[in-house]
Amino acid sequence: MADTELTLAGATAPDVVADEHDGDLHRTGRLALIVRRFVRRPSAVVGAFLLLFLIAFAVFGPMVANWGYDEPDFLALAQAPSAEHWFGTTTGGSDVFALVARGLSRSLLIGVLSSLAITFVAALLGTMVAFFEGWFERVGMWVLDTLLVIPSFLLIAMITRSASGKGGWLVLAAALTAFGWVGYARVLRTLTLSLRELDYVHAAKYMGVGPFTIIRRHLIPNLGSVLIIQTVLGVVAAVNSETALSFLGLGVKAPDVSLGTILQAGQSVVLTSPWVLLAPSLFLVALTFSMQLIGDGLRDAIDPYSRSGGKA
Repeated sequence: MADTELTLAGATAPDVVADEHDGDLHRTGRLALIVRRFVRRPSAVVGAFLLLFLIAFAVFGPMVANWGYDEPDFLALAQAPSAEHWFGTTTGGSDVFALVARGLSRSLLIGVLSSLAITFVAALLGTMVAFFEGWFERVGMWVLDTLLVIPSFLLIAMITRSASGKGGWLVLAAALTAFGWVGYARVLRTLTLSLRELDYVHAAKYMGVGPFTIIRRHLIPNLGSVLIIQTVLGVVAAVNSETALSFLGLGVKAPDVSLGTILQAGQSVVLTSPWVLLAPSLFLVALTFSMQLIGDGLRDAIDPYSRSGGKA
């Protein structure tokens, strides 16, 4: 049964799909249309399934592992992958399978939380700087430009250096959020400059609608496609930042683990125990690859002028 899309004018208007078999017209919501376009792209579906596998591994991996990530096997030091230790062991006898499962869950948690927080802060402050004209916009742009030149990586390293224990990842996520929203807010401010001149925004002002209500109801929803894509790709950026900091010993610290801490332990024994470095590297590459495929799929699904726009 072939479907043909007739897109109505207006960003929020529902799409009408004509059924050629019986001539009926069915209204298809925008969300359903985006999902349909997304699943039409094979690479995006592969990325989604790969991400689901990684999430399932992070959630259920510690439950099926023969050893806990903090339970070393002193009778199997630097042992190659075997029936007892599926991914092998480290020089200290820790099970690599359990370490990777725990590290992946911790890296994913940091990436998702910081990406969501960064998107929220950037969307709110970026639209505010653009909406409130005059001195507020000038001061806001001065603050954004000033924050952009601050060496954020060094400041995050200084903040997280003193954090330790199993609660240190919260400090790392907060630090990534505190310095990660600036660039996104500047981009959203530029996009909002054109939105604030639209007729319905001026009409809302004349009707006495409050500024924060206009931002919440009219400006941020019209940036939804950018925010969704940025949130997805922001997870990759946050995970890479966490991995780099932890690899340098400035992020997640013992007794907790992340992909970065496992890579740090594996780089010193790459010649004698390559499986310690190989396993977390493969999972990190798989996570980055899956999120990139999902981001590309969402971009094509949301953009009506993309190559997949008329295939739903």
